[in-house]
Amino acid sequence: MSNRSPESLLPLTPLYFQILLALSDGHRHGYGMLKEIESQTGGSMKPATGTLYLALGRMEERRMIANAWKQRPAGEDSRRRYYKLTPFGRKVAVAETNRLLSMVDAALRKQLIGASSVAALGSERP
Repeated sequence: MSNRSPESLLPLTPLYFQILLALSDGHRHGYGMLKEIESQTGGSMKPATGTLYLALGRMEERRMIANAWKQRPAGEDSRRRYYKLTPFGRKVAVAETNRLLSMVDAALRKQLIGASSVAALGSERP
């Protein structure tokens, strides 16, 4: 598995990509990821708990994420399982982001959307 290229896993499902995004800025447990995904998508994506944990298991098998139990905050419930992004997972997230950007670029060239649409995305961030 270590000799696989990040591009070999593309395209990612929306849930896989959202999980990688949720973990890109730190370790999280399952419930924290659910809340982050809901926030990132403006509520349009609310994965079921079972769906999330099935995806997490598959992503662990593919070495995109790993257990981060050593990074559990002091006083945290010991039953909570924390996950972290692996270096390979970060490469997969970057590759998927670049793939998505190339699709947006194609939409711009085909005039399906205007540059103002893309610029508006930046202005919606807090």
